[in-house]
Amino acid sequence: MPTPADAAGSAAPAWLAPFAALDARLVAATRGLRLLEAVSWPAALQADFLARWRRGQARLPQVDYAPQAHAGTRRELEAIAAAADVDHPLGAYLRHTALSWATATRLLETVGSAEATRHAIELYGRPGDPLPGGGLSNLDAARHFLAIADELDGALPVDEADYCIPAAHLQAELQAALDAFFVDHRVRVELDDNLIAKAAAGASRVRLRSKAAFSEYDRRQLLEHEAFVHSLTAINGQRQPWMKSFARTAPRATATQEGLAVFAEQISGAIDINRMKRISLRILAIDRALAGADFIEVFRFFLDAGQTEADSFASAQRVFRGAPVGGGSAFTKDTVYLHGLLSVHTFFRWALRDGRLRDTRLVFAGKLALQDVAGLAPLFDDGALAEPRYLPPWVQRASGLAGTLAFSLFANRIRLDRVDAQDLMPRR
Repeated sequence: MPTPADAAGSAAPAWLAPFAALDARLVAATRGLRLLEAVSWPAALQADFLARWRRGQARLPQVDYAPQAHAGTRRELEAIAAAADVDHPLGAYLRHTALSWATATRLLETVGSAEATRHAIELYGRPGDPLPGGGLSNLDAARHFLAIADELDGALPVDEADYCIPAAHLQAELQAALDAFFVDHRVRVELDDNLIAKAAAGASRVRLRSKAAFSEYDRRQLLEHEAFVHSLTAINGQRQPWMKSFARTAPRATATQEGLAVFAEQISGAIDINRMKRISLRILAIDRALAGADFIEVFRFFLDAGQTEADSFASAQRVFRGAPVGGGSAFTKDTVYLHGLLSVHTFFRWALRDGRLRDTRLVFAGKLALQDVAGLAPLFDDGALAEPRYLPPWVQRASGLAGTLAFSLFANRIRLDRVDAQDLMPRR
């Protein structure tokens, strides 16, 4: 079986060549598309808004977006999709990926307008979308986690000392951990004065907001979420011998990538109830914005939920990235966190039940969607696709992962609504 190093610079096998050629066109066509960069807000908007807010003179932020034109790119993407043989798993992957990028071009061309919301919903869904298995929605999940968080509020006191890891100190800690893990690659940890989110990750760097203070949970979450999923899958994607598009997150793969990242926090014990609360609040906030709430109302919603002014601004701007701030519109990307988490959890349980634990490793071979994995799995055997060079530590411990999933499969059959305290008492 050829390794990625062996395949580098060599011609793809005859049967694979048409797919590799389409993939090369896909990579070239999407190289200039930077969706999150295009919808991001300047960091200076936060200081201005909060200063006015504290004086009692709050006004809606005014965000200027650079106009973009992508008609030529979209034609190329649609041509790639039309040329892909959907009866082959690589062709299906290429078609669905190209079409999701084509939708992204429409969002980029309408950024800042109400029409952008329609394209965001097409890419990322909306809060009321059903979860795998039917019956429940993202909103149901968000309300469930918020109800538990509210019940525990006060019972789990926060030690302020837990939130005093300076960004520079965390930078050094993470850099040492990444150097030890990515033995064949260099992933830099950098401080960023202009980052509104606490962190962001790519194949070659992890950025931290330079003025933020971090907790021990933050440290573990950043390692598991940003480094051991986002950076890891990007590096593994770069190592693919012929399908280079695996290195970049297509919009259709966003839910899987974020779901894997949050699942990594959960299964490694790096997540806490406050993290679940933050994710859940964003979904409810998106729902409010779509229903007509403006930026200030959504900002107040986060404040009333206990977030600081700075965090409330950061959370509200995530809701309104690329969308009008006057209400009725939203950038719905944050709905994918819970939807992706529950989809990934279901995928891992399904893989164990059906004897396909190998698929839980292959999903890290690049920026894939869950829907891709089963069809693409046979292509790893003949060298068309490269198995992942790096796996998160919790995936490497296959026996422990199987044990956790086996317990989850059975425990989920127990109906808590049929359990009372007497059932939990030891029998004599």
